[in-house]
Amino acid sequence: MPKVKIYNSQGKPAGEVNLEPKIFNVKIKPELVQQAVRTQLANKRVAIAHTKDRSEVRGGGRKPWRQKGTGRARHGSTRSPIWSGGGVTFGPRN
Repeated sequence: MPKVKIYNSQGKPAGEVNLEPKIFNVKIKPELVQQAVRTQLANKRVAIAHTKDRSEVRGGGRKPWRQKGTGRARHGSTRSPIWSGGGVTFGPRN
């Protein structure tokens, strides 16, 4: 049965505890250790990705062409997400 020393808050030995062999006397699996470390590192990351939506993109305040009579589809802004150079619809926000 594995034993572990216990220390008090001053760093002096305070005794020993017997550990349960079913839990602590097992073979170490490096794959699981690596997975746990990667999970911790991934959760520690700070998300910095950011995209601009149509209200934050520069320009596009004027209607690109009149509503009727041109034969083209109606549009209200050149910064709509369907336009090149337009805002991103559901992009990452920070």
